[in-house]
Amino acid sequence: MSGSDQMRAMVLERAGQRLVSKRVHIPRPQAGQVLIRVLACGVCRTDLHILDGELTEPALPLIPGHEVVGEIAALGTDVLGLPIGTRVGVPWLGHTCGTCAFCQSAQENLCDLPLFTGYTINGGYAEYCIAHTDFVFPLPRGDPVSQAPLLCAGLIGYRSLTKAGTARRLGIYGFGAAAHILAQIARWQGRDIYAFTRDGDTQAQDFARALGAVWAGGSSAPSPVALDAALIFAPIGSLVPKALKDLRKGGIVVCGGIHMSDIPAFPYADLWQERQIVSVANLTRADGEAFFPLAEQAQVKTETTAYPLDRANQALDDVRTGHLQGAAVLLP
Repeated sequence: MSGSDQMRAMVLERAGQRLVSKRVHIPRPQAGQVLIRVLACGVCRTDLHILDGELTEPALPLIPGHEVVGEIAALGTDVLGLPIGTRVGVPWLGHTCGTCAFCQSAQENLCDLPLFTGYTINGGYAEYCIAHTDFVFPLPRGDPVSQAPLLCAGLIGYRSLTKAGTARRLGIYGFGAAAHILAQIARWQGRDIYAFTRDGDTQAQDFARALGAVWAGGSSAPSPVALDAALIFAPIGSLVPKALKDLRKGGIVVCGGIHMSDIPAFPYADLWQERQIVSVANLTRADGEAFFPLAEQAQVKTETTAYPLDRANQALDDVRTGHLQGAAVLLP
């Protein structure tokens, strides 16, 4: 750390406003916490839901960002096994109570008293951030920009894929950061990918084919085959009844986002014959323990566009409009 006790950060002061570049005090780690020097932080669509006020309980003023890759710069008390200089990743799930019924039944992603990085605790749109030691993932040395999207897009994509079970014919609706990671793992597992993008988005469709999709087209087009599972990452509720129509009997629709517009009414006949709709909420540490080795085995390569920290608003705009392939990543 430098002699200065201040750092640069992009701060959300009020929902619906742009982030503001500020100099703020470098936080001090408390018991069981570490201070992390941020090397890179991914930009997630969830950040947009926070900025737009669709997620309604941010701890304002807030430093967003929950796809953090960094190095431990200082230790709080009672920290063992994470020496200064260790490369770590910080995900969305920042802390859990450990005592509620969900935590006690291997469902800590549904904890009654959770903390979320970049939402209820400050995140990685800054030069430094604090994290609870039990909720960081040690990472190998490598390109931090490439690693950053794995901390949310990768983890949520993986959890969504596990909900699909052994589905062979897999539809992916919304081909952005999560989908481009998930597609590589699914193809490595021998699954067939059918990619559904914004209508007319030929660039995203070409990107999906380049990653092994056997078919790519607009989201309004019917699937060329009956799908075993449909994973929805676009925050568009009308895709749910559309995906149901694309499923075979007994198939499943997995809603992978933290926020989605309202799902319109649809006939019961489209759900009948044991089709299912499920959601994915957050992640567990066990997801990370399973996902990171799998991503390495599958030789996942992330497609990224890097932005300097002070251009965070531009990065968010590009995520919103879809004007990039893969993921946006901020560099302090």
